Amino acid sequence: MELSVTLRDPGKRAELFGPGDCHLRRIRDTFGVRVQARNALVRVLGEPADVAKAAAVIDRLQDLLRTRSDLDEETVQDTIAQVEETEGTTDIDALRVFSREPVVPKTEGQRRYLRALLENDLVLCLGPAGTGKTYLAVAVAVHLLKMGRTKRIVLVRPAVEAGEKLGFLPGDLQQKVNPYLRPLFDAMHDMMTFDQLKRFMVNDIIEVIPLAYMRGRTLNHAVIILDEAQNTTVLQMLMFLTRLGNDSKMIVTGDDSQVDLSPGLVSGLQDAVRRLRGCPGVHVLRLRQSDIVRHRLVQEIVHRYGNVGAGQPAPDLPPDNIDDGGPSPEGAPDRQP
Repeated sequence: MELSVTLRDPGKRAELFGPGDCHLRRIRDTFGVRVQARNALVRVLGEPADVAKAAAVIDRLQDLLRTRSDLDEETVQDTIAQVEETEGTTDIDALRVFSREPVVPKTEGQRRYLRALLENDLVLCLGPAGTGKTYLAVAVAVHLLKMGRTKRIVLVRPAVEAGEKLGFLPGDLQQKVNPYLRPLFDAMHDMMTFDQLKRFMVNDIIEVIPLAYMRGRTLNHAVIILDEAQNTTVLQMLMFLTRLGNDSKMIVTGDDSQVDLSPGLVSGLQDAVRRLRGCPGVHVLRLRQSDIVRHRLVQEIVHRYGNVGAGQPAPDLPPDNIDDGGPSPEGAPDRQP
């Protein structure tokens, strides 16, 4: 595994590396990794668990240099000891990722979700937009990769449109599919640098693919995330779930109130929830409107549109709830916006 650590303050490179790069050599020898430093980038290569610990030491030393002018050998050794003691454990309130502060759950529902993700091999999470279903799933996957507890991340999405057709979009197949995978890329970009993501993808450590390309595969030692799973059919869901290999974890997320399948087709997510609820090793969880962490209006919007999935029309609004530039004349008929 290869991991790149970006120096936050290149001007303190000499202090971080130590006289004659002695601090880097200490990290290298302790964890049995290779360390390559160039400009403002430190590359660490080796076994995943060892790479994760070495990178964590470098991160912590950079934190120390925010408030001090240099580092001595004793400080470096103490930091190494702290990392060796703590990096093997997981705090559900602080998921360590590559290029930002730890990701923390913001609601009780999100804390239950993270606990389920860490304790089960298969998790199905349903909930409205903005509850962090996809983001937290990606955060757990990145955290496990950083900690050396998984070797790969596979991010999957069905290429199903909300009212538009793939054929209307310009470009070849890859260009047409890319917009459907964009939310997964966005989450990844928030947790690692562009260069890190690019390197992981080139080395096949991170893979982002449409669901159609999953048939026939067995995924071992991986975290596999299926996003927008409400837009899978029953057979597609069965195909996806049976890709689970040894020492792997599978996360299925979706909003069952926003199914974009053709009329008459049963959502694979809804079907899987009914079939797998209560199965040992499987955890089914629903996030609520109270778990929405986007803009404050999103909770209200989701509430107002709550019956759309059931085909219910919007209620008629009284004319005084619509701003048309002036008060309604008394006795005037209802106006449409």
